[in-house]
Amino acid sequence: MPVPIRRLALALTLCCALLAGSTGWAGAQSTPQHSPTVAVAAATPSPTTPAQRQHFAKTRFVANAALAAGATYEWIVKPYKQGKFKKGAPHRRGTFVKAALAGAFTYNRLRAAVRNAKGDPLLSKALRPINSAINDLRGLPAKLRHGDTSAVGDYSNVINKVKGAGSSAGAPVHNQIPSHRQLIQGS
Repeated sequence: MPVPIRRLALALTLCCALLAGSTGWAGAQSTPQHSPTVAVAAATPSPTTPAQRQHFAKTRFVANAALAAGATYEWIVKPYKQGKFKKGAPHRRGTFVKAALAGAFTYNRLRAAVRNAKGDPLLSKALRPINSAINDLRGLPAKLRHGDTSAVGDYSNVINKVKGAGSSAGAPVHNQIPSHRQLIQGS
């Protein structure tokens, strides 16, 4: 079976280029023993400027707060409005388990959002009064597991406060529903 000349020429060219490149790299990596070693001062890298840190802080805040808001709406508020928490509702136990997972996920993402907000002075000031309300969410997943539906209103209120604080600081938050995998992993 004959091979076209073009393919052979291409293969030969690629092999030569790889061989020349690898020998050039190896030659650059080895230093002769008789030449003096010159110390080069490496510049310390600066990851971001203060303006970029603030920009990225707002972006991370919005992402985390949006995931928290989406989880709260999808697995806590929406099933509550549909009556899935009521006694005798089909799949009630599964709904409570999902709501408890969503509650823990929401708490986790809101804590991350607060950490992100510390990088932006305006966001930090806007979220300062809400920190205690976010800390109060810690015990709400247990309330949801035991069937206490008053936790639904607490979640909804805190999410609305976080959205309002974000909007006032120039970082509007829109619901983003996390995947089931994110919900289970907590991030």
